[in-house]
Amino acid sequence: MKPTFTALLIAATLLLACPGEGKPPPPAPPPTKVETPPAPPPPPAVTDVTAENYPMPRLPKAKVTVAGTKKLVVDAEVALTRDARTRGLMWRYALPDGTGMLFIFTREQPLSFWMRNTLIPLDIIFIDGKGKIVSIQENAEPRTLTSRPAAAPATYVLEVPGGWSAKNGVKAGAAVTFEGITNLVAED
Repeated sequence: MKPTFTALLIAATLLLACPGEGKPPPPAPPPTKVETPPAPPPPPAVTDVTAENYPMPRLPKAKVTVAGTKKLVVDAEVALTRDARTRGLMWRYALPDGTGMLFIFTREQPLSFWMRNTLIPLDIIFIDGKGKIVSIQENAEPRTLTSRPAAAPATYVLEVPGGWSAKNGVKAGAAVTFEGITNLVAED
């Protein structure tokens, strides 16, 4: 049987339309590797102790007893290092009654405090090495660089909520005792 012209034409068309018919298909291209971008580097460590996001280590605690119209006990965080004393109570939104911060210095000396980055008013109580209040800066204005000096050299400074001294009858000359600081060593 002879193929007809039409059959030959159809066969040729199919062969042209399907090139490589009867041959193995070309190899598939290798899968494309999806590159994930590298993770961003961690943010640099914050080294400015006055920065809000500085990771301040936990501070030791002490009890400070102040003779006012009655004996008053303050649960205080203790700032012994230069960084802790510089940071102080910066960036705190509240300071509950009966709490505060005790700053301990290596020797009796003229001291002055400021309220940089401190968000709440504070009473700043300066205490000499014998445990006597030498002066009080009451209701120190927040967020200021105003120098608030002690009236006489001091070794300790107790910061408490603003108005605490007046409310409790605490005045210069009052006696102060400390519990829990015997083994703590202040740094210059």
